[in-house]
Amino acid sequence: MSTAVGTGPQGSATPPMVEARGVRKSFGHVEVLKGIDLTVAPREVMCIVGPSGSGKSTFLRCINHLERVDAGRLSVNGHLVGYREKGGRLHELRDSEVAAQRREIGMVFQRFNLFPHMTALENVVEAPIQVKGVGKAEARERGAALLERVGLADRMHNYPNQLSGGQQQRVAIARALAMEPMLMLFDEPTSALDPELVGEVLDVMRGLAADGMTMVVVTHEMGFAREVGDTLVFMDDGAVVEAGDPRQVLTDPQHERTRAFLSKVL
Repeated sequence: MSTAVGTGPQGSATPPMVEARGVRKSFGHVEVLKGIDLTVAPREVMCIVGPSGSGKSTFLRCINHLERVDAGRLSVNGHLVGYREKGGRLHELRDSEVAAQRREIGMVFQRFNLFPHMTALENVVEAPIQVKGVGKAEARERGAALLERVGLADRMHNYPNQLSGGQQQRVAIARALAMEPMLMLFDEPTSALDPELVGEVLDVMRGLAADGMTMVVVTHEMGFAREVGDTLVFMDDGAVVEAGDPRQVLTDPQHERTRAFLSKVL
């Protein structure tokens, strides 16, 4: 199977938030993405699972042009990511234009990447002030509200080394939300956490999904995918093997490779 079309809660009539067609990416002689076709609808939660090295994180990084695609087309909200098309050819955007596109796309990584010399609140307000030109008072008010939203109202003046891993990841989510993105990307956001801290991060993500945030989540948390996901995509060896309703894929996978993978993780 090479095509995965997420229907999302809005149905197929809604223009896609993310559309990938024939996306390929190589590192040296190793082809990591082998013609990915995926569609994510607005308000949809797409969960991507698969073994290490299957291309999941690389695809996620291509969505916001942290990695350049070698072939194919990848668009967000109807606009090509990192390129403009002219005369049937793609021309790479200037760095400033790529940066403007990235402002609309929040990304949360495995590692929290917080500024260690800044408090939780300072980490959250830095980008709105420096990148979007938001006034300091307004940014701090909004930042405090976001930290309250992720359950950290009483930790906003703490530094990262005073926070648990789960708390730091929740600060990272608040920091991404501070830019008011239309799309959120999560690259295995709980994989670096102790097991007892995973739930607090997933709870925040559940809240975002309930609020209608469009999300693409690379994850090993099958319970989250089953409960929250609108579409589950299984990738292996740089290709989409199987995709569909998470409950269907998890309980009755159609491809032998999917069955073999799920037998080891469920």
